[in-house]
Amino acid sequence: MPIITISREMGTGGIPIAQKAAEKLGYTLLDGETIEKAAKNYGLTPESIKKADEKPPPFEAKLDKQVEFDLLQIELLVLDFALKGNVIIYGRGGQYLLENIKSVLRVRIIAPFEERVERWAEREWLDPDLARTMVRKCDQQRAGFIKYYFDREWDNPLDYDIVINTSRIALETAVGWICQGVKDLNLLGLKAESKALIADLIIQKKIEIANLSHPGLDGHHLEVSSKNGIVTLGGHVHSEEEHAQVLALTEGVEGIKKIIDKIKLKPFRYSPYEP
Repeated sequence: MPIITISREMGTGGIPIAQKAAEKLGYTLLDGETIEKAAKNYGLTPESIKKADEKPPPFEAKLDKQVEFDLLQIELLVLDFALKGNVIIYGRGGQYLLENIKSVLRVRIIAPFEERVERWAEREWLDPDLARTMVRKCDQQRAGFIKYYFDREWDNPLDYDIVINTSRIALETAVGWICQGVKDLNLLGLKAESKALIADLIIQKKIEIANLSHPGLDGHHLEVSSKNGIVTLGGHVHSEEEHAQVLALTEGVEGIKKIIDKIKLKPFRYSPYEP
């Protein structure tokens, strides 16, 4: 069956809805706990997940590259689960990571701010003022994560197929809507096509990771796309040596049928006015 992504505001009861839907459908729930269990296979530690997962990056140049690398590994993990199918992707920008995959049911779970604060205070036995601060910061953090990495507005209802207000809709009803929605014939008919697109996204992500992790390369200047295993490399490098290294790293990625090289050479230029 199609993939489900769930975007949620803090304090909406999103996790029990996701858990119940996964149980009813026989889906894998890809949440923070599942990511932590699979992290070791992607070179991720609990500390690296804590810094990168659903957070906009810090602005210290030294940390930015490591955090971005860890985020790419988390995205690769998510894509690997998506390729297997029958999965609920809980958060992690799944609705935008899989934006061009048409067999995805995109769900958004919301509730009024003060009601979310009250729920969180009761759940965690917190002072209401502290709960209010935590909910507000969490909203800002998740919205910033989506804006920075995907350049999208987190709360745009047009980016979702189902928006559920848990102030008005009971858990059982919400679960029923999700389970019914994922059986829509418009989604079911696109599953095979979508699997090929996800495989291409995985290839693209692996190339980005390989080049970003290489100490002698600036992977930010590389543009990568993949269609049916045919990879197109664009952007620019600063030397022939860098060019050769990018090609070598790309050729080492599994699943590539052909590489179309459109990389431009742009040597460093030093200004005589720089101190």
